[in-house]
Amino acid sequence: MTRYLVTSALPYANGPIHFGHVVGAYLPADVYVRTLRMQGEEVLYVCGTDEHGVAITIGAEKDGVPYPEYVARWRDVIKHTFDRVSIAFDVWSGTSVCPQHAALSQDFFARIDRNGYLLQRETEQLYCTTDAKFLADRYVTGTCPSCGFEAARGDECPRCAKWLNPLDFADPRCKVCGSRPERRRTTHWYLDLPKVRDEFLGTWIASHAWKPNVGTFVENQMKEIEPRPITRDMSWGVPLPASTSGDISGKVLYVWFDAPIGYASFTQEWAAREGRPGDWQRWWKDTDTRLVHFIGKDNIPFHCVVFPAMLFATQDGYVLPWHVPANEFYNLQGRKFSTSQGWTIPLDEFFARYDAQAARFYLLTSAPETKDSEWNWKDFQSCNNAQLADAIGNLVTRVLKFVDKHYAGHIPVCAREHEAELDRVLFHECGAFGDPAEHVRAFKFRRAAEQLIENARVANVFVDRLAPWTLQKTDPARAASVLSTCAEWIGYLARWMAPFMPEKSQAIWEMLGATGAVTSRGWPARPAPGSWRIGLAGSKLGAVAGLFPKLDDKQVAAEIAALEGRAEAAQNSPSGG
Repeated sequence: MTRYLVTSALPYANGPIHFGHVVGAYLPADVYVRTLRMQGEEVLYVCGTDEHGVAITIGAEKDGVPYPEYVARWRDVIKHTFDRVSIAFDVWSGTSVCPQHAALSQDFFARIDRNGYLLQRETEQLYCTTDAKFLADRYVTGTCPSCGFEAARGDECPRCAKWLNPLDFADPRCKVCGSRPERRRTTHWYLDLPKVRDEFLGTWIASHAWKPNVGTFVENQMKEIEPRPITRDMSWGVPLPASTSGDISGKVLYVWFDAPIGYASFTQEWAAREGRPGDWQRWWKDTDTRLVHFIGKDNIPFHCVVFPAMLFATQDGYVLPWHVPANEFYNLQGRKFSTSQGWTIPLDEFFARYDAQAARFYLLTSAPETKDSEWNWKDFQSCNNAQLADAIGNLVTRVLKFVDKHYAGHIPVCAREHEAELDRVLFHECGAFGDPAEHVRAFKFRRAAEQLIENARVANVFVDRLAPWTLQKTDPARAASVLSTCAEWIGYLARWMAPFMPEKSQAIWEMLGATGAVTSRGWPARPAPGSWRIGLAGSKLGAVAGLFPKLDDKQVAAEIAALEGRAEAAQNSPSGG
């Protein structure tokens, strides 16, 4: 039986995430997982933080805290954001705390080495004699050989944006102590990507079905593929296996190598927690598994080229990616998100003022599926007011409040003599409707969100056309049947909504007087005349309340002004601009 192993790119534990991250790799995955699960599929959703690398050590040293404490803080901050937008993982871990991660990463290295897919190369690197360590590029500063900026970083010049090699600095300095480092020889291991390409990867990639934006990117990558270093001289990371031949002292696995292995080691952690430690292999080494990576554009090379190469090179039966629905970049009001430049939305402030479920839905409607897109405050207002408050919220409250008032809080019965006629009106005269899950399974989340609203509008047209509030005065029995039909459609709407806005869908479900979790009823089959009602008649309504407060123009103008104010303040700060 087919099962779905779903991963989202491991967020780097070096700072907070923003809405661009959320919609790029996590929210679509969450909707996908929730939909498949309601359809009865076996699904496992794996994520956690990427916690090794130079950026981590620099950040921790700047804050004056130990590396483990630093990543733990950001791991919790990032998870808090996911919790606020109802993104639910089956396992959430971190590469520095997962009990199985180091051993599995070392196993990958050893197998790939044993199978002949690693190269050893001696290179020159800067070494600080004061601190007694090799310096990663970000630990080096100096004068940019391109523009003359005196405080350029070892990997990039912040003034001219040119990528740099610290060995090209005429005046290199250690960023930690300020002393001048010397050049020394060091040995590192490289993943022989050209060899993997020629033996397997090239054919696999050429025959694989990719999203158009992914396929083009990967095709270009394959033309310029080179051996890629997988070790570094530093202390924070996964040490090389003790069995490795050569001088391995002070060397760890490069963060990009051990990070994707986290998907598998976190699965091991989950299986052990569930009391079935061997079960992870059913997810990772069984051809019935469909491995789906949700990522942003910048992660395409790692998930479509490098990680598949690693999985193949172990020769240990790992499944390869089935689909990689990578998104493009998501911006903010015409510019890139930038915390340092103040061009961001402080999420704690946002969640204190606005509905996180409404934000989930707007993010999906504006997701960068095929090209860059953005968060726009006026578009958020329009989505909230016209689509959520009007099409869904108003439908639910006006129907259920009328039922509450005129039918003693119980959903009336649809008389048999009215069913066929009302079904004809609903299914053939009120507009097209469809199954949002069909679009979710095709990774078309924007279209799926549109389909949800179209389905809600069908019921609005039905209510407006038959006007049960007027019928109540002239034909009470027919009015009851109309309202019963509306309530049944709202029940479908609650289930269709569950992957998109889980909390709101549950709220509607409880307003209808239904018991248990809305997801427990499973995904609804496409409704068809004569057989679609699920038997809500007679249910006692729960408390009926508003769902989506509308946003006014003053709120939106204030948010835009606040955004511009944050950017101006950052520009004028001593470290800005």
